Amino acid sequence: MHWTEAIVKKIIAEKGDKKKYTVAAGITPSGTVHIGNFREIITVELIKRALEKQGKKVRFIYSWDDYDVFRKVPKNMPKQDMLKKHLRMAIVDIPDPFGTEESYARHFEVEVEKDVARVGIKPEFLYQAKKYRAGEYAEGIKIALDKKKEIIEILNKYRKEPLKKDWWPITGFCVECKKDTIKFSDYDGKYGLKYKCDCGFEKKVDLKKDGEISLLWRIDWPMRWDFEKVDFEPAGKEHYTIPGGSRITANETVKPIYDFEHPVDLKYDFLSIKGAGGKISSSLGNVITLKDSLEVYEPEIVRWLFAGSRPNKEFSISFDTDVLKIYEDFDKCERIYYGKQDAKNEKDLENQKVSYELSVVDKIPKNLLFQPSFRHLTTNVQVYEGDMDKIVNEYGVKGKDAERLKVRAGCAMNWLEKYAPEEMKFKIVSKAKISGKDKETILKVIEKVGKGSDKELHEEIYTICKESGYEPKDFFKMFYNALVKKDKGPRLASFLLTIGKVRLVKIFS
Repeated sequence: MHWTEAIVKKIIAEKGDKKKYTVAAGITPSGTVHIGNFREIITVELIKRALEKQGKKVRFIYSWDDYDVFRKVPKNMPKQDMLKKHLRMAIVDIPDPFGTEESYARHFEVEVEKDVARVGIKPEFLYQAKKYRAGEYAEGIKIALDKKKEIIEILNKYRKEPLKKDWWPITGFCVECKKDTIKFSDYDGKYGLKYKCDCGFEKKVDLKKDGEISLLWRIDWPMRWDFEKVDFEPAGKEHYTIPGGSRITANETVKPIYDFEHPVDLKYDFLSIKGAGGKISSSLGNVITLKDSLEVYEPEIVRWLFAGSRPNKEFSISFDTDVLKIYEDFDKCERIYYGKQDAKNEKDLENQKVSYELSVVDKIPKNLLFQPSFRHLTTNVQVYEGDMDKIVNEYGVKGKDAERLKVRAGCAMNWLEKYAPEEMKFKIVSKAKISGKDKETILKVIEKVGKGSDKELHEEIYTICKESGYEPKDFFKMFYNALVKKDKGPRLASFLLTIGKVRLVKIFS
């Protein structure tokens, strides 16, 4: 059983066999949303697909927690001084330092909404600032205020120092200075209370009409589960930290406070990056985003990486030479799905099939698409200097096969430019500076290009080396230096066939 199928079985067992389920994810757009954050949204997307496979209707909601307070300026942001002046304000009220969107929060929301659509993820986006300011959560806030004593008892179980009696389950932003530096008083047991800000501003609030009050995160989360009737929502393992992780307290709070059973749990582990340097850190700005990943991996492969990894296991997304193997492994999975290659056993066959189905962005193609070798493409895109028409012509494919080739060739170009080791990069000279016996011998090799297969040309090269008195390793080194100014390069016979006889003659004439 694939891990998604096991989770779906658990959801149906715990929530009942319903026609429609609500699955949820969300994040605070306090900075660049990185690929580690993406693990939550793709996990929910995969569960959505698995539920739909069982014939269920699914509502997939993704919450932008843009009414959270701006606590720290990430180091990779422009206009640092401007942003520092807006600390303690709601993220939704901070200007976009890039000058492209209506707010700081919206800048990062737009980026993610565009990129997740590229991998087939199209949830219903909820914007928490709008919902709070529209008074949608007035009843949920009132319930928390009415049951403040019960909330304190639950939270105090995990605290070394108990919460004070004057603690409030709410926060908010002063309408005068826009900051969260406010203190509450005089709750009337209905929908009214007062606040006074450190800036001196005072106000009496009507929760139904005024939108500056919100719940603290540990209460906000269970309130929204009840409001949206969420059946499934995963969380990162940091939320399960014992004692008192926010998911632990949310699970314990939602039933006694809101009379709702908490969603089915799934704890997902961290994601690390291999070959792109450093640990993921939003505050430091050292991040790899989904967009970065899509520069190197086809959308289907991004989905496949997550579909094939159990969420509760840490795994790495590679940007080093492992990229070559990942493409090979995906292609193998695809061939197994279409019956073009055997799986290890029945269990492997079933897992490979489900992983492939979950990797497809739209509809599963009727037939196996062309699978250009990523490794070979790293040579071809350099030989043709990124000219897609020449690359497509080299492979002789059309339609959807050509579309895949172009996407994969683009990924190969991006990988070479940003992450590939230097020994894999080359630039073919326009005119080789070589003469004498070396030139004569190279021309003998060029004469054989196109007259036989890769294997036959390879054998001809060794024959010519022997007849001309060269040690093969010395000849290869000389040839590569003349052609790409390096001691090594791609496998010579196939490299020469790709370049072509006409171009080689021009280079060495």
